[in-house]
Amino acid sequence: MVTDHSRAPVLEALVDYHRRKRLAFTPPGHKQARGADPAVREVLGDAVFLGDVLASGGLDDRLTRGRVLERAEELMADAVHAEDTFFTTCGSSLSVKAAMLSVAGPHEKLLIGRDAHKSVVSGLILAGIEPVWVEPRWDARLHIAHPPSAEDFESAFDAHPDAKGALVTSPTPYGACAALAEIAEACHRRSRPLVVDGAWGAHLPFHPDLPTWAMDAGADICVTSIHKMGSGLEQGSVFHRRGELVPVDVLKTRADLLGTTSPSVLIYAGLDGWRRQMALHGRDLMGAALDLAAEVRAAIEEIDGMHVHDRADFCGEGLADDFDPLPVIIDIAGLGITGFRAADWLRDNRALDTHLVDHRRIGAQITHADDRGTADELLAALKDLARAAPGLAAGPRVDVPSPAELRMAQALPPRDAFFGPTEDVPAEDAEGRVAAEMITPYPPGIPAVLPGERLTAPVLRYLRTGLDAGMHLPDPTDPTLATIRVAASDQEAAK
Repeated sequence: MVTDHSRAPVLEALVDYHRRKRLAFTPPGHKQARGADPAVREVLGDAVFLGDVLASGGLDDRLTRGRVLERAEELMADAVHAEDTFFTTCGSSLSVKAAMLSVAGPHEKLLIGRDAHKSVVSGLILAGIEPVWVEPRWDARLHIAHPPSAEDFESAFDAHPDAKGALVTSPTPYGACAALAEIAEACHRRSRPLVVDGAWGAHLPFHPDLPTWAMDAGADICVTSIHKMGSGLEQGSVFHRRGELVPVDVLKTRADLLGTTSPSVLIYAGLDGWRRQMALHGRDLMGAALDLAAEVRAAIEEIDGMHVHDRADFCGEGLADDFDPLPVIIDIAGLGITGFRAADWLRDNRALDTHLVDHRRIGAQITHADDRGTADELLAALKDLARAAPGLAAGPRVDVPSPAELRMAQALPPRDAFFGPTEDVPAEDAEGRVAAEMITPYPPGIPAVLPGERLTAPVLRYLRTGLDAGMHLPDPTDPTLATIRVAASDQEAAK
């Protein structure tokens, strides 16, 4: 049967809802904008409220007999070569937890790349899954982590044959990609599933010049954020499934356990519309984005003090296996300022927001929404930054540890450390203690400290100097890092 990707069930149901002039005595209480604050309506416009209806008992009937959401998910699955797809409105932070819980449960092991997002660690804490950390491939020269190799996962499985599966992040926020087919083979040889946190890879199925898509590489579950590189609304996420290693009913029940009972139809509509857009026009749109990104990269490379990381920087022996060129990652070390200082200057002086920011880089992602106009604005702002840089204070230096110094021993399971007895100690007394909280430079959101890790001086110094330089740390109990939350001494003694 030929699938009709010109259809958009959620959007069509919204049109029908308004055509029939349905009168709701249900949530949401704004009643199609009528009760919304006038000042809010002025800023947001009434279209937002008109699209905000109940998913069941509104968009569909109370028994969902119209299968509106199901039909939209089936179309999405077909578009990305999955057997099943599920929409979520709580971001990939929820989707990846549902995926993890469908593979492993309390006190069971899961192989996980240590470059995982903080949402993965949150899943470990909530579920009580025991992580077996698989080391990323660290580039000591650039101070950047790339996904673990298939050989790394093979070795981890050999050491932990009772592990229930594996989770790898690909692409990373920097655009580095793993050898997913080889990692999937390492899992499947042992009848274990592979979960791919592909939050940054929703666009990958739609052009042959992009890195391999997880479903095509043999992954069992892949999580994607449509709002990152696609054109869905914030929090719009999907997870895709195929194969027999993760039963569809298990994945559905785990998602239902975590998901909201009040999903946003606005977000559903964005997911549905994006799928239609990509299914009908994705190759042309992604091709244009790739061409534009190549031009932007070449032009930035001509700006003194800037270098755009490319395949030669990221791929090779001991590095990443593939590379997505759309996250344009710019090394500005040659300007003599930090990425934090550069990002702040661009926002304050050129009204331009970058995304990924670290001690020496800024990221300017290119998507299918960009064009020559936005590219020219970016390039003009970067040239202005290069001219202004000599007059800017360099800012505090970030003391970045070596790869070996970044890794700390896991002394307690993350759940035990997080929920067990804790105390807050002065940062200068935290070395040697077991962390009871996450501490995460954001973006990209990869924790430097996990609950249960034994704190070391190099990591504490990295976070302290990073904070002084402008690093954003959203999750420690004390945002100033004057104190660190650690496992209480009596719990450490009991381990």
